[in-house]
Amino acid sequence: MAMATAHPTAAPARWQDFLQLLKPRVMSLVIFTALTGLVCAPAKVNPILGAVAILCIAVGAGASGALNMWFDADIDAKMRRTRARPVPAGKVQGADALAMGIVLSLFSVMLMGMALNWLAAALLAFTILFYAVVYTMWLKRWTAQNIVIGGLAGALPPVIGWAAASGDAPLNAWLMCAIIFMWTPPHFWALSLYTSEDYAKAGVPMMPVVKGAASTRRQILIYSLLLVPLAVAPAFTGLGGLAYLAVSGIGGAVFLLLALRLARSRAGDAADPRNDDGLYDVLAGARDARNLFAFSILYLTLLFATLLGEHLAGFAPLELF
Repeated sequence: MAMATAHPTAAPARWQDFLQLLKPRVMSLVIFTALTGLVCAPAKVNPILGAVAILCIAVGAGASGALNMWFDADIDAKMRRTRARPVPAGKVQGADALAMGIVLSLFSVMLMGMALNWLAAALLAFTILFYAVVYTMWLKRWTAQNIVIGGLAGALPPVIGWAAASGDAPLNAWLMCAIIFMWTPPHFWALSLYTSEDYAKAGVPMMPVVKGAASTRRQILIYSLLLVPLAVAPAFTGLGGLAYLAVSGIGGAVFLLLALRLARSRAGDAADPRNDDGLYDVLAGARDARNLFAFSILYLTLLFATLLGEHLAGFAPLELF
């Protein structure tokens, strides 16, 4: 953790630096999927309590991000994509990030339990611990399956939102979780195909580093083939309606097309193909990986936005039988 304390002359941290510790981009996706779970639950929650639940989930996600940045400061400093983060850049001390993560974790879990219910609080606590301890401290540095197993942490927010509203977690809540869980490997492995040089320098055993680009491309296609029918399933379980069936069907077809193109490409075979430190400006050889990565974000957003919109509008779920 030397990188976290190697800046004795650094200027005092700004509030923006502490905000970055919370990983606001990741937090926004967590809030969105949790809100979908909360709205889709059949038991409608008081709007104020619903807002408290989303606040707790957002704070818990931010706490996980702060703990992740504290522990990963050493490897973040070696990667182009992460070296400007507050702790490796010396803007925030590692001890401050750790303290912030612990305090926010306790606050979010206790408030969720007292204001909503303890099932939602327990799920939130499990999610924080799983991301900060199981994924960050163990899986990420130990196995090429880090994203597969660790993806559970990012998949649980809709279950937490559902539990906050209704006090239980039925099949449809876990179906939303399963969709995110199965979406995570092709999403992150597509990114890792053109950032693998970063992971190799940092000693992180991402799939392209351990198994090679060709194996990673094949596994992306396999997970995509499993994801697409799973994503259509809510239209048959009483969760989604006709609009969801159309969006999941068309979006899934595009996802599979991009995954197939990626499988047939040579993305990831060459050295780091980025033109800068961003995620989207890449050379021609990596565009198939970049395209799937970018579309995967849109795809998941459309799936959950459609579910959210249908339930807010009061549309009846699709009844095929």
